[in-house]
This record gives sequence, C-alpha cells and structure tokens, in this order.
Amino acid sequence: MTTNNLIDIARNIPTPDAVLTIAYSPIRLDMAGRQPLELRLTAPATGDSLPIVILSHGFGPSFYVPSKDGYAHMANFWAERGFAVIQPTHASSRVGGLPADAEGAPFFWRERVAEIRTIIDRLSEIEERASAVSGRLDHNRIAAAGHSFGGHTVSLLLGAQLHGETFRDPRIKAGILLTAPGRGGKDLTEENAARFPFFDLDFSHLTTPSLVVCGADDNPHFTPRGPEWHADAFHDGMGAHALLTLDGVGHGIGGIAGLDAKETEIEAPDALEATKRMTLAWLRTALGYDTNAWSSACAALTGPARSLGHVVAK
Repeated sequence: MTTNNLIDIARNIPTPDAVLTIAYSPIRLDMAGRQPLELRLTAPATGDSLPIVILSHGFGPSFYVPSKDGYAHMANFWAERGFAVIQPTHASSRVGGLPADAEGAPFFWRERVAEIRTIIDRLSEIEERASAVSGRLDHNRIAAAGHSFGGHTVSLLLGAQLHGETFRDPRIKAGILLTAPGRGGKDLTEENAARFPFFDLDFSHLTTPSLVVCGADDNPHFTPRGPEWHADAFHDGMGAHALLTLDGVGHGIGGIAGLDAKETEIEAPDALEATKRMTLAWLRTALGYDTNAWSSACAALTGPARSLGHVVAK
C-alpha cells in the first residue's frame, strides 16, 4: 500500500518508498506422510539478492486468517520495501491444515517447526515454482517472524529450548516475536499449564538476534501475570536485543492479522503502521541491508512518534 489516509503520527517513522511486487500462491511442497505444505510468496518485482522473511501465523479464532492468506498488512509492507516474504499455511490452520484427528492436533507445534525448516531446505525449489523470483533470493539472509502462537514456533527456531530439547536453526539470522507466549509451567494458570506443556520454554538459549514486540494492553488469559508476560523472551533471551511496546493496543497490535478480523480486538491504524515500520527497520539492520534503519526508526519513536510506544534495548 502506498497511500494510507488512516495514519498520522506513524508517518514520522522513516521507511523506504513502496515498490511494485509480485505474488505466487499457492506454492505446494510435498511432505512425507501428509498433505502438501502450501505457501504464499510475495516479493519485489525487480532487484536481486532479496533477503527473506518467513512469517509464521498464529492460532487465532478466524478460520481463514491463520494461513498463507492472512497478515496481508505485514507481508505486503515488507515485500514492497525489499523483502521476499514467505507465508506457510501451518498444520494448525483450521482452513488448510492437517486433520483434527492427526497426531499432534490441534496445535501441531512440532510440525510447525518442521514446516519452516522444510521451507528453508527447499528454497531453490520454491524459486523454481516462482519463475519471476528464480535466482533472486539471498539464501544467506533469512529472518523468521511469528505472531502469537507463531511467536512460539519462531522462538524455538531462534534457540529457545523445551525441556532441554533444542530446535534452533542457524540458517535463520534474525527473528521477530510479535506478542509471543511467555514462560509456561508455574507462570500459567493450573488449567493452562496442563493444556499447554509446550509453552514451558527456556528462553535463555535464544541466541539469534531478535526483536520482541508487545502490546501494552495485551492481557493474556493463560497466566495471572499481566501484559509483561509477552516480554519474557526479551528479559531471558541472550539474543533478544530490543523490546518494542506499542501503546493503546493488545494482542492484535491494532490489526496485524487483518483489519476487521476476529483477532483484532481494536483497530488502531497508527499503532499497526508503527509496528510495520519498526519491524521493517529492524529487519533491514539485522540482516545487513541498512545499518542505520533501526537507529533512525528508534529516534523517531523517542521524538515525534513517541506517543505510539517505546523501545528498550539491551
């Protein structure tokens, strides 16, 4: 989107102009013992050595948004500004995922991790399916971003351990955790600790450079703790370099999954735009695309855009 009449203050956060993009959907990757993994690839129409972002969706209430077809705000924004964005329809998607009686249902947390590994393993095959992108992706500059339950998936790939088990993929060079789950176990209510044993992550092993994003009003129902629960990865993870907190929004960060989606408890275009611009700046700097992008964005957030939120850095 090149014009957005709904934003005001977020315009103060610098961002590159949008360029023409192309999209391929569905790209299907065969996986042993199950249905194919379906993807959407959105990328600039021109340019080479495009850095890659894999965007992992959450487990929200909408049937269609938690799939390759959701999160258009983020995917399009990043792609229009230089990134190749890959969106899988995870096994946990109600519209396109695995059967409800399959092993690991309904959350399929292990399968979700395996799906992102499969995408990275088969980037060359993905390029072959998307002829206009073939030969233009930089396989050495890969980031992973996840919203909500997608943040759990990405946390594991960034190095967080579960009961001593490691899932880190060193091919992922940077990460973004968007309102991701915090610590499990005793930090959850008794009911949720039993229901979500896989939330019991040890973030101290999260070593990949990462940005943690939270909504100041995001009161989780999993835990008696407040919104700060979603910032646990920042406080515990060695690689979590920065914490971005957006004011006036909750778990949906103003509409990240889609304006008017069930996931969006409040539509806040300025907060959503700030999220898009700040995460883009983080990606550009973390992947070596623009060394000044993150510092310039943070300067705006401490200046003319300070009413939208704040950043804490280690």
